[in-house]
Amino acid sequence: MSAGTPKTGLQLRSLITAEGRLELSLAEVPVAAPGPGEVLVRIKASPINPSDLGLLLGPVDPTSLTAVIRDERPALTGPVSEAALRALAARVGESMPVGNEGAGEVIVAGAGAEALMGRTVAVLGGAMYAQYRTLKAADCLPLPEGVTAAQGASCFVNPLTVLGMIETMKREGHTALVHTAAASNLGQMLNKACLADGIGLVNIVRSPAQSELLRSQGAIHVCDSSADRFTESLVAALDATGATLGFDAIGGGRLAGQILSAMEVVASRKAGAYSRYGSSVLKQVYIYGALDTGPTELVRSFGMIWGLGGWLLTPFLMKIGPEGAAALRARVAREITTTFASRYDRTISLAEALDPVVVAAYARRATGGKFLIDPSIG
Repeated sequence: MSAGTPKTGLQLRSLITAEGRLELSLAEVPVAAPGPGEVLVRIKASPINPSDLGLLLGPVDPTSLTAVIRDERPALTGPVSEAALRALAARVGESMPVGNEGAGEVIVAGAGAEALMGRTVAVLGGAMYAQYRTLKAADCLPLPEGVTAAQGASCFVNPLTVLGMIETMKREGHTALVHTAAASNLGQMLNKACLADGIGLVNIVRSPAQSELLRSQGAIHVCDSSADRFTESLVAALDATGATLGFDAIGGGRLAGQILSAMEVVASRKAGAYSRYGSSVLKQVYIYGALDTGPTELVRSFGMIWGLGGWLLTPFLMKIGPEGAAALRARVAREITTTFASRYDRTISLAEALDPVVVAAYARRATGGKFLIDPSIG
């Protein structure tokens, strides 16, 4: 073991048992000394993203969780329904680490990675709700001088999703975007990026307060789905921007279909001639989140040239290849305190992440309620 490498560290884990229980606990796990081309990072900041909650809590209602003690440490347990247990059969009995991304300080560097020694780096590699992570140096993004771990902790999931949406738009021949749940941390980043790049963006929010938040940040087209004239405002915004591509964070309900229908209204107006098959313009919506886990409802009033599919960041990055992904990461690093700055409502420890009251707060996924875990605090 290399000098300076701790023998063990705490890691947050999520387990679904064969008896139908979710168990969240802190496990003491071995810390691997970094080999050639690897580094050991002391994690100081890791955000709780919606994608993390899917693994952390699974299908369990956070209000049903009960505090217990495991190995003299705080833990939580709650019931998993029989239907959910069947759907999650592949992970039953497997204690799984959580946390997609984070940032921290390189405390040990293997041969060939010495340049990162002492640097603050952002990392994407899973299992980030942990005190230490041994990773390939190539998977670390050195942060600019003066940027803290907290500022760089959300370097990957949200910023790269934003840039991935814009790149998808360009590659698929669209010229403007629609985005739902647009007042989210990610949505605010997308608004800033589109303003900077001169890209038309239709922001769909769910309340007047969210609308005002985005407008205060320079958003031009904001449509409130709770308003009486939502459909009219959506059609007007689509007409102004020419957006034919949407990214939907909601998933369930009617919103994806409403976007496609509004796109068809605009396209038909501009077609110049009636067609019983609808316009010849491709209208595409990608679902990338599941804030509503219910069925996606479509009322097919949008012609025959349309698409509804799923979009995930990791397959997209694989599609564009290492060079394309590196270019996006470089932009994120340059703009981490501006375009891609994240704001957090609260910073918590690993132990606090297993407090039932705290879990209920971060599981709400409320706008402006983003939580950051700092595994280095007691």
